[in-house]
Amino acid sequence: MKIGMQALNPYQVATIRILSAGIVLLPFAWNAFKNVDKKKIPQIILSGLLGNFFPAYLYCIAESRIDSSLAAILNSLTPLCAILAGISFFGLKTNAKKIIGVAIGFTGLVLLPFATQKGIDFKDLSYSLLILAATVCYGLNVNMVSRYLQGTAALHIASLAFAFLLIPALLILIYTGYFNLPLFTAPYLHAALASATLGIAGTAIASVLFYMLVKKAGVLFTSLVTYGIPVIAVIFGLFYGEAITLAELGCLIIILGGVYMVNR
Repeated sequence: MKIGMQALNPYQVATIRILSAGIVLLPFAWNAFKNVDKKKIPQIILSGLLGNFFPAYLYCIAESRIDSSLAAILNSLTPLCAILAGISFFGLKTNAKKIIGVAIGFTGLVLLPFATQKGIDFKDLSYSLLILAATVCYGLNVNMVSRYLQGTAALHIASLAFAFLLIPALLILIYTGYFNLPLFTAPYLHAALASATLGIAGTAIASVLFYMLVKKAGVLFTSLVTYGIPVIAVIFGLFYGEAITLAELGCLIIILGGVYMVNR
């Protein structure tokens, strides 16, 4: 995302991400359409919107103002949002440990704005809330897939979801003026390649693996991927010159402590 936004705007990076993922999965979409229960297609489309489309734009817009390390720390709230969504909308049973775990995790979230190097910046804080909105989308999606798409093949879900996203994504790319840019110059080629790599590896392939894991292992185990994301993102952030404070790492530990308690 950061490399893509060196030359493109957030909407263009997110759209190339969705388009490249959709193109890679398109060869599988027709077979999926023939084999999937047609009553489940609205749920598959909704899964594509919640699990990929909306978060792609929310993350890119947020990262136009905040560091990727901070975005990854905020992303670690996904399992807690999955729990809250499950309790609120999907009849997930809870207990005292889960509630305490959620409370601990959100304590880390509340402390996080005070821990950044710049301190509280309310404009940046509003961009951080976009990441929080994305984690809510993920939490709803993981519950929905586990509840309603359990008998549907992972590749069918991913390929159909992205096939329906191709046309709106293409329209957004046209509307943002992407095709009027000097696309064959080095900065734009580099940005487009980064965005496409994100779409192919971080979205298309990752989505298929995600749907497989949700169905095999359930909601909470799947959301444990959250433990790895901040570590990788912080390492990449440091590599690309982002600053991260010890207090931010402390907030991450508090959040992941809450996630650990929830998942026990």
